[in-house]
Amino acid sequence: MKDNASGAVRPAHAPADHPAVMPDKVGVLLANLGTPDATDYWSMRRYLSEFLSDQRVIDYPKWKWQPILQSVILAKRPFTSGAAYRTIWNEEADESPLATITKAQTARIAAAMQARYGDAVMVDYCMRYGNPSTASVVRRMIADGCRKILFFPLYPQYAGATMATANDQFFRALMDENWQPAVRTVAPYFEQPSYVTALAQSVERAYATLHHEPDVLVASYHGLPKRYLTEKGDPYHCQCQKTTRLLRERLGWAEDKAVTTFQSLFGPEEWLKPYTVEEVARLAQAGKKRIAVIAPAFSADCIETLEEINEEIRESFEEAGGEEFTYIPCLNDDDAHIAALSEVIDDNLGGWV
Repeated sequence: MKDNASGAVRPAHAPADHPAVMPDKVGVLLANLGTPDATDYWSMRRYLSEFLSDQRVIDYPKWKWQPILQSVILAKRPFTSGAAYRTIWNEEADESPLATITKAQTARIAAAMQARYGDAVMVDYCMRYGNPSTASVVRRMIADGCRKILFFPLYPQYAGATMATANDQFFRALMDENWQPAVRTVAPYFEQPSYVTALAQSVERAYATLHHEPDVLVASYHGLPKRYLTEKGDPYHCQCQKTTRLLRERLGWAEDKAVTTFQSLFGPEEWLKPYTVEEVARLAQAGKKRIAVIAPAFSADCIETLEEINEEIRESFEEAGGEEFTYIPCLNDDDAHIAALSEVIDDNLGGWV
């Protein structure tokens, strides 16, 4: 017997009083960092509190960190962060660009999976911080009949503060489910040839629109405290360096045509170097008057790219004497990017569909 409202059916040969269940599906759950719901003080405070309370991000002891966070940092930072978000906010949709782009990516990947697998695969997205929460989407997917879920954090390179914490939250969500699905998680895809090709094509398209070719391409990655590499063995730094090398090789460039830097410094300790904001100034002072900046660690444009790179880092370059600054947007829902992500998903669905 079928429940026409939900699509649930009573299993074959089950007794008449057996509850109807949804037909089995495979779920693909895309995950991104997150976004505040709005730019006002309290929305920003909720988001920043969740983000900066994550011990994968800030690993200081809670007894030491939380009083500083709650009484000092969150007294002021929501105002400055809210002001920064307002400069890039999607007013028409009343959401951050990250939310807009992640929705577009999800819709396009869902269409690709529908074309390949029909109704056997459903695609949704969640955020590590903010909404839609990982737990709420996992619950919805299970209710819709997903007996298997492929969890895909949209980070090309692995870092404990990005991919690991997204996986943590996914597994925490499963702890609250009585009927848990079989699950898989996607590995970092920075070496995926189709991803590197998509990056290279975005550079080629951007360069084709310029009157003069940039002297240097700056590949700017989100930073991490240096000790995460030296003390914890986080592979992020090495994977970022390799991403730049693979991109440069795919473009057929000499080694000095592309450099790796790190942005978004937070707190007093040393982070991975060189810092993007300092390196672009050094390049300008060294006579590199035209540069382009790309952000290969970000699958979608967000506050760190649209505001930090395109405003703060641009300003640092120009104040040091730089003349032409080009920001190359993230891959977002570009055709080649969607094809690359779909390829990763196909590879990881092997044996499931």
